Amino acid sequence: MFTFRPIRPADDAAMAAVIRAVMPEFGADGPGFAIHDPEVDHMSAAYGIPGAAYFVVVDATDRVVGGAGVAPLVGGEPGVCELRKMYFLPEARGQGLGEALLRHCLGVAGALGHRTCYLETLTGMDQAIRLYRKLGFRTLCAPLGRTGHGGCDQWFSRELP
Repeated sequence: MFTFRPIRPADDAAMAAVIRAVMPEFGADGPGFAIHDPEVDHMSAAYGIPGAAYFVVVDATDRVVGGAGVAPLVGGEPGVCELRKMYFLPEARGQGLGEALLRHCLGVAGALGHRTCYLETLTGMDQAIRLYRKLGFRTLCAPLGRTGHGGCDQWFSRELP
């Protein structure tokens, strides 16, 4: 049984470990990927800013097995947020958690006043890309903002209700 809740400072190390375990699985461990973002070790503080929120997925023992969040897009237009750091350990995949958490994040983003949600990913993250398209994200031809994630080669956005 998995649930999700807002991240707490006590979750920071566990979520950093999830990110550092999952990203290399998909070849996303070199320069230009989120694994190197300074916020990885301090997620609760990084998402404690106005317009941002981060949620961790936990198992029945409250062990962190994944997460996702939204925050204003760095270098983006006002009202544009970015879906960030959405990763799950293998045991949490294929159970509908990604869709449930993404829907929750989109609802929170809208409640925070964002009008558009942007995301970056890379070729090979096929399951995630299918989910993004299923939930109404459209493909963009170029990146938005200044995320520093030059390793990503797929960009998507979606208007929020």
